[in-house]
Amino acid sequence: MSKKILIVDDAAFMRKLISKTLTEGGFTEIVEADDGFTACDQYFAEHPDLVIMDITMPNKSGIEALHEIRQQDPDAKVIMCSAMGQESMVVEAIKLGALDFVVKPFKPDRMLATVMNILESE
Repeated sequence: MSKKILIVDDAAFMRKLISKTLTEGGFTEIVEADDGFTACDQYFAEHPDLVIMDITMPNKSGIEALHEIRQQDPDAKVIMCSAMGQESMVVEAIKLGALDFVVKPFKPDRMLATVMNILESE
């Protein structure tokens, strides 16, 4: 599939897991970032069709990066990933424009279904 997806998570194993899930789902253009600062830089350099971003990261959180990205690109498509117990941050992310969220540890089919639904709604 020719959609570019940016995966943002401070845990390398989680980026690998999401990347593997997307690759198995047919996605070939995947870009990665390990914190919110890099996420913003990568977003504006790569112009991905979709961002999958962790909420809790060092340096700049996913919430802060989401806010910055959406300020400069109101059409940015972002899915937030969160661990259980981060409901208040998920609500804030949705208010800031995140289109959906996936709870970690995620089920690969749930992640793919969420990605496909958002990309198909373009």
